[in-house]
Amino acid sequence: MAQRIPEEIIEQIRSQADIVDVINDYVQLTKRGRNWFGLCPFHGESTPSFSVSTDKQIFHCFGCGAGGNAITFLMDIDHIPFQEAVAKLGDRVGVHVEVSTSEEQTHPISKEEGRMKEAHAFAAEYYQHLLLNTEEGEKALIYLQQRGFTKELIESYGIGWSLPHWDSLTQLLKRKGFELAEMEQCGLIIQKEDGSGWFDRFRERIMFPIKDEGGRIIAFSGRIIDNTGEDAKYLNSPESPIFHKGQVLYNLDQARPVIRKERKIVLFEGFMDVLSGKKANVHNSVATMGTALTMQHLNKIKRLAERIIVCYDGDKAGWEAAKRAAEMLHAEKMKVDVAVLPTGLDPDDYIKQFGEESFKAKIIEEPHSYIAFMLMFARRNKNFQFNNDILQYVDEALNYLVGGISPIEKELYIKQISTETSISEDTLNMQLRQKEGQLAQNSKSQEQQQSPAPQMRLPKKKITAIDRAERLLLAHMLHNIDVVDRVRLAEQEPFVRDDYLAVYVHLIGFYENHQKADYQRFAEVLEDSELRKIAMEAALADRDPEHLEEEISDCLKQVQKYKIEQQIQDKNHALKEAEKMHDFGSALKLSQEVIDLRKSLSAM
Repeated sequence: MAQRIPEEIIEQIRSQADIVDVINDYVQLTKRGRNWFGLCPFHGESTPSFSVSTDKQIFHCFGCGAGGNAITFLMDIDHIPFQEAVAKLGDRVGVHVEVSTSEEQTHPISKEEGRMKEAHAFAAEYYQHLLLNTEEGEKALIYLQQRGFTKELIESYGIGWSLPHWDSLTQLLKRKGFELAEMEQCGLIIQKEDGSGWFDRFRERIMFPIKDEGGRIIAFSGRIIDNTGEDAKYLNSPESPIFHKGQVLYNLDQARPVIRKERKIVLFEGFMDVLSGKKANVHNSVATMGTALTMQHLNKIKRLAERIIVCYDGDKAGWEAAKRAAEMLHAEKMKVDVAVLPTGLDPDDYIKQFGEESFKAKIIEEPHSYIAFMLMFARRNKNFQFNNDILQYVDEALNYLVGGISPIEKELYIKQISTETSISEDTLNMQLRQKEGQLAQNSKSQEQQQSPAPQMRLPKKKITAIDRAERLLLAHMLHNIDVVDRVRLAEQEPFVRDDYLAVYVHLIGFYENHQKADYQRFAEVLEDSELRKIAMEAALADRDPEHLEEEISDCLKQVQKYKIEQQIQDKNHALKEAEKMHDFGSALKLSQEVIDLRKSLSAM
């Protein structure tokens, strides 16, 4: 079992850490009054409902109900157990904590996923050892060094080498006690067609680990050195329980501190572009994993930065992908620029030809604005000697100038389009005003068509009397240990809903080991994030300690009343069934029981 961290160490770490500083690594926060606000990292949203309190050192999302302190935030955002979160927070404040990383350690993710990540970490160590310390890896190491990879970069990104043998990793995983069926499921090995065994997925390739936001390895990409055969240049891990391509941004774990400082992200097309950029001192870059930009990617980007620089390859496919990405980011009201590479070059090609300093200074630091790039894209493959091409370009270009930009920008772009096409600025402005009027009319019509009648709008979820009673009762329990003792002595089950009962049972156990109320510490021992939400929502609920007795009595009475009402409903249902079956004896008995229950309800 993992060694228990002393309570005084936990309190020391929690008291020395600033929750705003911790969360700012993951969420772009803005101060409003006494609190800080940002987009919730636990659910997609466009309007900030995620609040962080410096005074209380807690966070709370008014949208999804997530809440807690700095430790529970790390548990939820990085999907790590309590001890690992304490150790991670301790490193920030200079308090070192030794934690166990064995399978026995309690983990909020499934044990299966924990084993898969542990296997990936083991495989990465093995691959890097082969690259740096064996004769078999020497050829790959020389290749990387010739490509500009320093030892520091190789070690920092865990780059390694896989042997050409069919089952070297498979045998090692087996000896380490990993279930080979699970190793196949997470993509490290492949089962033979006849079902007689397994073999390594990656063989004779340079291995690039892929990490999640918390820095844990969840996949690999393997690159061959000699691209002379029929094998694909890159071989990636398949989708698995721990690896979902549409959610992963390569290098986010390492780039996050720089992104936080600069509030700017460079978005590359592939992970090798990130590594090339790293050599050119571009440290705030991320990349998608062989997929187009997704809403999951967008949500992560929006939380962290105000400005995005898209830098994709300079070929036709790269331009089209950059356009799609820029349009998606622009639609989310982010400031988007596009760094344009010369035709046919990718970042690594550019650096080889023009150098690292030129890449950073002339490409990354001098990008084109969103509209400038869109006009460049509209101009591509058009011959202005033909009127049709001119008309098509003008129509596309003016569409980008409709709304959303300042009058000065509009004037500058009109001048540019006029110079390019020899069409007068007056004519272009007149055409632009027509487009703006048409857009305004279309928007108005669309709003009228889409606006539902008042009676058709879905009502907000109603908070019932039992909801309020259970939350208030739990709030008093979380702030006063005596309330739990009183309720237990009353021999009445204080909650109706199963999730509240689960929190209550955990709270009883907590108070057996802790002699005082501490809702933050209690939230840390709850492994289930949904139960933590319930506990934190209750802990933050309004209550009146001066009228403690009255509020508790009212809550317990409301719970008892609800239970009786439920019994009446159940017996009425049984009564109807008995009458249908002509079981009049049972029907008479049930009728009397309903009458008695209603009397008890009236007497309350």
